[in-house]
Amino acid sequence: MKFAICNETYQEWPFQKTCAHIAASGYDGVEIAPFILKGDPRALTEDEAEAYGKTARKQGLEVVGLHWLLIKPEGLHLTTPDDAVRQATIDFGQHLARLCAAMGGKIMVWGSPKQRDLEEGWVYDDAAKRAADVLRAVSEVCGEVGVTIAVEPLARKETNFLTTAEETVRLIRQVDHPACRLHLDVKAMSDEEKSIPEIIAENADDLAHFHANDPNLRGPGFGEVRFEPIAAALKEIGYDGYVSVEVFDYTPDPETIATESIAYLKETFK
Repeated sequence: MKFAICNETYQEWPFQKTCAHIAASGYDGVEIAPFILKGDPRALTEDEAEAYGKTARKQGLEVVGLHWLLIKPEGLHLTTPDDAVRQATIDFGQHLARLCAAMGGKIMVWGSPKQRDLEEGWVYDDAAKRAADVLRAVSEVCGEVGVTIAVEPLARKETNFLTTAEETVRLIRQVDHPACRLHLDVKAMSDEEKSIPEIIAENADDLAHFHANDPNLRGPGFGEVRFEPIAAALKEIGYDGYVSVEVFDYTPDPETIATESIAYLKETFK
């Protein structure tokens, strides 16, 4: 199994320093939130993205890809009936696909819960069609540059659209493009009625990427979720992608989060 960690764990650290610590901690890759590199990622060029990829590789890391795609700039949305906003979201998603490829990344995790929420009065089927149209348009560019969109189910307290793997796979079928697949996240799956190993087994054919964390917003092993059954389930389906550490509570410090998370994962997945 290959392990990565998300760069926003390190907050304001310079990217080179971040990569150096990630590599020294024993990870294989870095996953990148683009707004950490530049406040408005629309201004990030492919040449700059290529340079970030080279920086990571010099430290012995692979760039896994991108996540937290729509947090910045403000005003983007997946399901809105506003045609102009959806087109801006498509344009930005296609830009991110090119940046991801320039870095050497292969995955774009499409989470961004508030940028997909359904507002009162919206018809679900209409909103799902709008979402599918946006994701298909971005997937077309992703397919051209060798990047996969990994659509992420999230917990009900975070969003009211795509809250289970089953619902998310229905949307992926509607997108109907090979560059659009499924992402699974331990924190989010903990909100489902099914067990995490059951969700993994049921979605083996669609799974493209995996996040390791805990419902307490901390890293793997920092909470009550035990990863032994999760590791067994991933091995059972032959998953050979990355397991990326993604946290939302950055205490006590990046060093502790990174080193203790990787130690726990390596012990669990051995």
